[in-house]
Amino acid sequence: MKVIGVDFTSAPGRRKPIVRVDCDLDESAGRLQYRATGRIESLAGFEALLAEPGPWIAGLDFPFGQARRFIQTIGWPDDWAGYVDHAASLGRRGFRDALDAYRAPRAVGDKEHARRDDRAAGSISPQKLYGVPVGLMFFEGARRLRSSGVFVPGLQAGDARRIVVEGYPGVLARHLIGRRSYKNDAKAKQTIALRQARHALLDALRGPPLVESHGLLVDAPDRLAEDPMADELDALVCAAQAAWAWTRRDHGFGQPPEGDPLEGWIAEASLPGRGGAGR
Repeated sequence: MKVIGVDFTSAPGRRKPIVRVDCDLDESAGRLQYRATGRIESLAGFEALLAEPGPWIAGLDFPFGQARRFIQTIGWPDDWAGYVDHAASLGRRGFRDALDAYRAPRAVGDKEHARRDDRAAGSISPQKLYGVPVGLMFFEGARRLRSSGVFVPGLQAGDARRIVVEGYPGVLARHLIGRRSYKNDAKAKQTIALRQARHALLDALRGPPLVESHGLLVDAPDRLAEDPMADELDALVCAAQAAWAWTRRDHGFGQPPEGDPLEGWIAEASLPGRGGAGR
């Protein structure tokens, strides 16, 4: 099975592209083999990736949904397709304005809401527009899932030969190497300790820790840990999460039994209710 991992950005370009890692999954051997890296410098290029003929499964590093509390409080359509389409209709500026207007009158600590899986995974609220702007990643990514016709387990019935699941490298990295930082975009902060942590993460992906938790062994070159921004490494982690989801395809691709069809879910074996290794 072809498996794709994607490190996403909402404004790709030459200096900060979307990074894809292509792998092959030998399910009988439980081995995920790295094949190639690609760099996508436009959102049109991301649309082209989603349109590639299957069969394949991809793990994409952006939030597919918003928190139920946010959707119901702001009064957007009460289904995933409806509110994603509504957000797209606002345009990028209008989407930002809507989130800013929602946040402004609310008390500190109640301005941005997390999904159930965000709380479990320690990920940022998909309303966040500043710092790591995952709100804009949702805006640019989710609407393209809608228009591409891909199959999104639990959210969208689509082409069953083109499957996408939400990945989040941070939660698997913490599972494998604890809370060690392993990347930084600022050159002055790219230390030897970060490089050592990236290699520790790659070694864990290629060794017993991932076999124990995910039933998989990754075969990938050392150089994927050399990039201080870890874009390729994060894409590889997303590929591992997607490969695990494929092994759980007969069990909803690993969806938790208490999953929320409004919010979506993160494909990660170490989160509660996921069922662990697929083999």
